[in-house]
Amino acid sequence: MKLNPRIALIVLYDILVAAIAWLAAYWLRFNLEVPAAFRTAAVSTLAWVVPLQAAVFWRFGLYRGIWRFASLPDLKRIVLAVGLAALLVPLVLVLFRVSAVVPRSVLILDPLLLVVVMGGSRLAYRAWKEHRLASVLHPDSKPVLVAGAGSAADFLLRELARNPAGFHVVGLLDDSRDKQGRLVQGVPVLGPLADVADWAKKMDVDDVVLALPSAAHAVRKRITQACTEAGLNVLTVPSLEDLVAGRVSVSSLRRIELDDLLGRDPVQLDDSGLHQLLTGRVVMVTGAGGSIGSELCRQIARFAPAKLVLFEQSELALYAMEQELPQRFPGLPIVPVIGDVKNAAWVSQVMAVQRPVVVFHAAAYKHVPLMENANAWEAVRNNVLGTQVVAAAAQAHGVGKFVMISTDKAVNPTNVMGATKRLAEMACQAMQQRLADQPSGTRFVSVRFGNVLGSSGSVIPKFQKQIEAGGPVTVTHPEITRYFMSIPEAAQLVLQAGLMGEGGEIFVLDMGEPVKIAELARLMIRLSGADEERIRIEYSGLRPGEKLYEELLADDESTLPTPHPKLRVAKARAADAGWHDECLAWLACSDPYDEATVKCQLKTWVPEYQPETAPS
Repeated sequence: MKLNPRIALIVLYDILVAAIAWLAAYWLRFNLEVPAAFRTAAVSTLAWVVPLQAAVFWRFGLYRGIWRFASLPDLKRIVLAVGLAALLVPLVLVLFRVSAVVPRSVLILDPLLLVVVMGGSRLAYRAWKEHRLASVLHPDSKPVLVAGAGSAADFLLRELARNPAGFHVVGLLDDSRDKQGRLVQGVPVLGPLADVADWAKKMDVDDVVLALPSAAHAVRKRITQACTEAGLNVLTVPSLEDLVAGRVSVSSLRRIELDDLLGRDPVQLDDSGLHQLLTGRVVMVTGAGGSIGSELCRQIARFAPAKLVLFEQSELALYAMEQELPQRFPGLPIVPVIGDVKNAAWVSQVMAVQRPVVVFHAAAYKHVPLMENANAWEAVRNNVLGTQVVAAAAQAHGVGKFVMISTDKAVNPTNVMGATKRLAEMACQAMQQRLADQPSGTRFVSVRFGNVLGSSGSVIPKFQKQIEAGGPVTVTHPEITRYFMSIPEAAQLVLQAGLMGEGGEIFVLDMGEPVKIAELARLMIRLSGADEERIRIEYSGLRPGEKLYEELLADDESTLPTPHPKLRVAKARAADAGWHDECLAWLACSDPYDEATVKCQLKTWVPEYQPETAPS
């Protein structure tokens, strides 16, 4: 080991400590009055004892560690080294016939003093470097409470001690009775999470840090609501996934976001099954630049497909994915393809050249008001004809699995977008029925779910911009309710459904509890640090095609359980015979139909489609 100046200084320090400990052992042995003969013996034996101890300390690697990170392993090495030296000292004195008299009690006291001084000095240095007295050394730092007293809280306290980042922790809260009243890194566990408002008032605290990266979202939501109602700022440590991956440190505090509260517990995927479905195979995603399509690409890339074909109409969105994926997944072969899913010749040529084994069809027009009136014909063509074109090409070119992304708005639809997605589901079912006698043919599967947090067209980015502008936040109706899930969770469940589908199924995702949009707006306002007096909520009235409540199953449908707890299979209404060919002939018309004609025809094929007049 190279002896740099810092290590040399530490070695000299330990030599000095060894000498002092040896003399102090004599001093304690004779009750602070050492006789002259023993003073001479103590000094004369230093030449034997100290070099021996220094050699043992070096051999045990006491100078490999860094004092500011001293911990139990370092203390263990000190104990072992001092213990061995304590055994060797009398042996050396006897072997070399040192004439000085060394009392047995000195041989016992010396190692004890060495462990205390050497170990204590290292830990004291670490404590000093970590600014254990942060509130004294950093009087400008803010006091905070930490929700949670587990491993994340322990790591947080250690990192804040080394780098206070403007905070010092005055107390912890945890629901575990075993932890309450105890200390974590010298900080007391004050009480349960439910008492956060009371303790914040007692400790004069304005900020609460959630150190609960692996806790259920319901727990995080409960504590956050209690904090926001008490006017407290809520911060959180990074997610467990980011911590484990090493992307961030536990002290990278950030404001809590909506995903932290409305997200759900992690999805348990059948990784081995998905490896069989995706690894080493060519996978194609249509709408690859959209909210769901892009996340599907990221999730699929984790399973190392042989090639990932990105089919997208938007040049900008496709360019963004072409730039992102090689950085996140080096070595993954990607094929970016610009194209319109309604262009049968181009879609067929792409599949003929790339030969995908699995196709995820996420391309669609999804914005309800935009598709409702003047754009109704384009909505039908893109969502229904586009699905039919991609599905037919998949069948013609031997694709094993075709997974179509549907929506909860396809259930008892009240808008054009929902009716077109229901027709797309029916088109996939019709394709499957025609392959009933071909066990090796393409398997067509649909996956139906509700809103995803942060997707394009979602109310959440809109609310964020309105809050940043100082309001007002516009909600269409006080009672409007929606289901939400995170984009990663939706994409993971789509993959899982694609794996499980045998053909013809409509999978329904467990969307959890519905959320009132007005309550969502209030929560976002509170999370921003404002209140409804500063940022008002205004009700604008339901938009064209919008309904108060979304459903995941139609009235005449039922569901069957699957092996996955978050997936069920809908037993959908069987489509009338002959509608499929009639629909394709109608969609092949070169001249656009007007809105009234489109809605009338949709009503013919989707009897449950009930266009509504928005209630006031």
